[in-house]
Amino acid sequence: MNAGLDHLVVVADSLETGAATLERTLGVSLSPGGQHARMGTHNRLLRLGRDAYLEVIAVDPRAPPPAHRRWFDLDDAHRRAAWRSGPRLVHWVVRVEATALPVLPFDPGPWESFQRGALSWRLTVRADGTLPLDGVAPSFIAWEGKSHPSQQLPEAGCSLEALQLEHPRADEIRPALTALGLSLPCTSRPQPRLTAALRTPTGLHVLHSTEAIAA
Repeated sequence: MNAGLDHLVVVADSLETGAATLERTLGVSLSPGGQHARMGTHNRLLRLGRDAYLEVIAVDPRAPPPAHRRWFDLDDAHRRAAWRSGPRLVHWVVRVEATALPVLPFDPGPWESFQRGALSWRLTVRADGTLPLDGVAPSFIAWEGKSHPSQQLPEAGCSLEALQLEHPRADEIRPALTALGLSLPCTSRPQPRLTAALRTPTGLHVLHSTEAIAA
């Protein structure tokens, strides 16, 4: 199956503080994103190459709350309390060309349609808003149209050097990665953890899902 890493997801208690913290940490500026009316969220973006990016996302206080759970565990009170200490890497999203997925040992949720400005896409979202396997297993996105959002972002001199997956159910994740044609290290660990190493103009920066990002 033709699949590839599409973007990393960093969640923040507020978009302003989350974006400012990440900019200070990485030494680069984030680009404006936009609002997601269906989910009551908004984001800012950082290009990580031609076909990948990082998004910082948070609840939009100016948007009416949706009648359903928001994505990325944004309605979980325990997680929201943790994010007050700083933004945190929580998830990764895999790009696919078609919505027919191989049989997976985890539930990524059904496909949902979204649109923001000229961009439209389909994304797997679990009805309860939780992330598959604590965020270590990916969600999936299928972009409509030929242009990828990262191609519309300014070059920031940043790239994803490595992505490490750790989970007590790693034996279930590895076959899914193989079926998707993804070659990523996935090891067994009592506590789930997602680790991303980002190369930026100020050096190599490592983000862990178990730690708040601090400037």
